Amino acid sequence: MGKAGTKGVSRVDRERQIIDVAVEEFGRHGYTGVSVAAVARRAGISKPLIYTYFHSKDGLYLACVHHVGALLVDSVAAARSRSGSTGHAVDTLTAIFTAVEDCPYAWSVLYDPALPPVGEMRDAVNRYRERLAAMGAAGAAQLLAGAGHGDPLDHDLLNHVWQHAVTAVMRWWFEHPDQNTSEMTARCARLLMALGTG
Repeated sequence: MGKAGTKGVSRVDRERQIIDVAVEEFGRHGYTGVSVAAVARRAGISKPLIYTYFHSKDGLYLACVHHVGALLVDSVAAARSRSGSTGHAVDTLTAIFTAVEDCPYAWSVLYDPALPPVGEMRDAVNRYRERLAAMGAAGAAQLLAGAGHGDPLDHDLLNHVWQHAVTAVMRWWFEHPDQNTSEMTARCARLLMALGTG
């Protein structure tokens, strides 16, 4: 267990509270649109406490990246039971929706176009994005192979479409916060069925 934080809250619990707030702030406003002061204010703590735990805004963002990245990678990996089947796309989307249902903005922490192009944060984001993309590519390849399509460019195109489609779905969800996880899953399943891939 970590050392006690403020008001008897353990350091581990306090860090988690800060990260939860920071994920929403960074997800909603982007890396450049968030200050440590704003996170501290939302979390009801002092700015120096954030610096004590995370050292800098970059350190705080990096902690958010690891939290969100691990959550998404683990959730998508667990949804691969129907990998290669037409239900795999729905399973994957459901896993993502469920993983971030308390904060749909979390997806944007890994897909923030305003992040610096180089450095530790970019490297960490890229590692998680590459792992998610690799799982998507594997599912796309199995789906096409099962349908008798072996052209590598078909696989590449489908994977490209899938990666952008997931981000588009998540951004749509940000704009429609009244939609819960079940509604999003049902909506995506209907659309995929209408497109002949559900």
